[in-house]
Parts: sequence; C-alpha cells; structure tokens
Amino acid sequence: MTVDDILLKAKALSPAERKELLRLLNELIAVEENKPKRSLFELAGLGKEYWEGVDSDAYLNELRDEWD
Repeated sequence: MTVDDILLKAKALSPAERKELLRLLNELIAVEENKPKRSLFELAGLGKEYWEGVDSDAYLNELRDEWD
C-alpha cells in the first residue's frame, strides 16, 4: 500500500475520522521520535565471558599460523 492509496482512503473518511487519524498518526510519530538513540558503546563487554582464560598472543599466533 502506498501513501497515495492511504490518502485516497482517508478522503473517504468523515471529518471526525480524519481528525482521529491525524491524532493517531501524531502519536505514532511522537513515540518514534522519543525513542532513545542507541549507542554502539552499549555493546562494550558483550561476550567477554567467551574470551576469559584465552591468551590473546597465543590465539593471534594460531590465526597467523593458519595463513601459511
């Protein structure tokens, strides 16, 4: 459904129904605009338990050995 399709259907509504539609659309927009912005920094430390006890130098050396 396109915006033009929706507009055509909205034209068939009574003035009171159009006002209600506008009110609901404004609410929808307000909710979307008030959503907190997410930050990449929220992912800091995610999955750190998988790396506990892993020697980073040994791990990197293993990966480098696979290159040959």
